[in-house]
Amino acid sequence: MEIVRIGLDLAKTVFEVHGVNAKDEVVLKKTLRRDAVTQYFAHLPPCIVGMEACSGSHYWAKVFADLGHEVRLISPQFVTPYVKSNKNDRNDAEAICEAIGRPSMRFVPVKSAEQLEIQAVHRIRQRLVSDRTRLVNQIRGLLAEHGLVVARDISRIRSTLSQIADGVDHMLGVMLVELVCDVHEELNELDQRIATYTKRIRDLFRSNEMCQRIGRIDGIGPITATALVAAVGDRTCFKNGRQFAAWLGLVPKQRSSGGKSRLFGISKRGDRYLRTLLIHGARAVLQKAAGKTDTRSLWIERMRDRRHPNVVAVALANKNARIVWAVLSGRTGYQPAFTGQREA
Repeated sequence: MEIVRIGLDLAKTVFEVHGVNAKDEVVLKKTLRRDAVTQYFAHLPPCIVGMEACSGSHYWAKVFADLGHEVRLISPQFVTPYVKSNKNDRNDAEAICEAIGRPSMRFVPVKSAEQLEIQAVHRIRQRLVSDRTRLVNQIRGLLAEHGLVVARDISRIRSTLSQIADGVDHMLGVMLVELVCDVHEELNELDQRIATYTKRIRDLFRSNEMCQRIGRIDGIGPITATALVAAVGDRTCFKNGRQFAAWLGLVPKQRSSGGKSRLFGISKRGDRYLRTLLIHGARAVLQKAAGKTDTRSLWIERMRDRRHPNVVAVALANKNARIVWAVLSGRTGYQPAFTGQREA
């Protein structure tokens, strides 16, 4: 029984295994408990092990790689077309085994333990920022019901809450003032926790040489640099910078047929968090590009003359993504004098 490729459906307790030989004949169908997975794969000869990129997949990828297997993580959306008949764990394992055997299939880079730690810091900080946004929106709505309208700028709501807590505004009821004081304390606590995680990210940025290399690119700071390094594991998964930009969802969506090309807005595939950071960084560069004579600023001004500022920001984010891939691949360092010369 020569097994060359295995599809493994991950779960919390029960794992389904589906294996084929070199002729794509099914030679293995097995159900394993979680505590028996490592021991079972340790006795198998080295082969290709495919899994969906989901919770726990990077852990198992490291376990199987240490056992000598070649690990391939695949996005669940690429597995769905290969599921036969009804969906269940056994059919999912068979579909994974089939999908990873396609020669043109794209796979998810496997992250190291350090990358997962950096990503965890970003995920917790992102959740805290979302909590703060929800809190601010809620208190703005409650105050609006009492005739006190506050602008969307978060500094305005901080100032308003401080005034109400200090007793400056006497138009509100006693109970609502007490609630506002509680919200003000909660907002301050969230600000402090976010600042703590931001400082941790900056410390990670200073201690990582690769982060500092891509941090020299205009529009990419410590938060974006650490997030990119945490997200991109094996740079060889991308053949060129355009594939990397497409993986981030920064290239046009295409619906072409009959020899007629139809391009729309960006595809918005991949990680929304990374794409948002790159676009916001590009917006910051656009605000300071006026009056500068360097190559990039001149390219930005030419783009501004004929396109909407939002389009220019996305185009600059796309350019930055391609530069990041070139730097991460180790082929070259960031050379600002050469960026923007090929685009008109």
